[in-house]
Amino acid sequence: MGIELDIRPIKAWLPNINNPLVISGPCSLETEEQTLETARLLAKDPRVFIFRGGVWKPRTRPGSFEGVGSIGLKWLQMVKQETGLPVGTEVANAQHTEEALKAGLDVIWIGARSTASPFVVQEIADVVKGTDAVVMVKNPVNPDVQLWIGALERLNQAGIKNLVGIHRGFTPFRETKYRNHPNWSTFIELRRLLPNLPVICDPSHIAGKREYLFEISQKAFDMGMDGLMIESHRDPSCALSDKDQQVTPAELAKILDKLVIRNATIENKQFENQLELLRSRIDALDTELMEVLSSRMEIAREIGRYKKENNVTALQISRWTELMNNRIALGEKLNLNKTFVQILFQLIHEDSVRMQTEIMDEE
Repeated sequence: MGIELDIRPIKAWLPNINNPLVISGPCSLETEEQTLETARLLAKDPRVFIFRGGVWKPRTRPGSFEGVGSIGLKWLQMVKQETGLPVGTEVANAQHTEEALKAGLDVIWIGARSTASPFVVQEIADVVKGTDAVVMVKNPVNPDVQLWIGALERLNQAGIKNLVGIHRGFTPFRETKYRNHPNWSTFIELRRLLPNLPVICDPSHIAGKREYLFEISQKAFDMGMDGLMIESHRDPSCALSDKDQQVTPAELAKILDKLVIRNATIENKQFENQLELLRSRIDALDTELMEVLSSRMEIAREIGRYKKENNVTALQISRWTELMNNRIALGEKLNLNKTFVQILFQLIHEDSVRMQTEIMDEE
């Protein structure tokens, strides 16, 4: 069941939008010249609706470039005045927020590290209270959908209705080709719980490298997201932060040219009938799966009772290893994704062990 928040659609605060929302600009504003030149180039593309630029840059470790500070707000004002593009930046505390609002910025967003702190989010919510600000909220660094929703709730309770979620990926728990793990399932859960929340994707921070931007952007549109935030710099090779994930405005245009925008629905009766037929088949198979899982768990309970009678431990690692190897091998023969099979049977076996330990703890 969804969570009820009073959220306005993007069209309500950006009436000239006629395509998915594309936000672009440098990771960091570095000089007035770099800011304005990049903005002028981006403004030539009618698909770019908002210019972004980092003013305060929270870095993982001290010593790296942490942004130009408040002077960057003046440069954003100049961009808006010259190009007509709405402008925005990231805020990480109450002071940043106050300065951004005073400078007349059109959009502010809360970064992943800040979203992870309810104290920081509440400070920002207190500042924007009573305004008509547009506030975007990036997912927290860990895939905690409740923490993400909590940040949105705090802002909505402060009267902010112009809200947008930004999916920028999560800190990876293992080595991947991307900088941050996409974990699309967390976005799906957010969309399920907040179906009226616009959500855009930040391929730059997921990718970490510009060569992956297109595939992530296309995936975002395939998932039904409402837009993209992609970092663009007049000359990424000399950018002071995150140069590997930025593209030139010309390269951005090429990415946008290739993207296929999917429709959420289509007015085609034949399509709808065929889709409904296929979905009915999936529903039937899901019912069978649940029934089979129920039968499997009943056998696991019986094994647990048998182990208890014979004073044998619930977990037997050799059996677990054998089971996982056999299921993965079978899955590959059946053309199933190895990671999917591994996760599925790990969950199943873990719950079997849990049930067996509960049986052993019964008086």
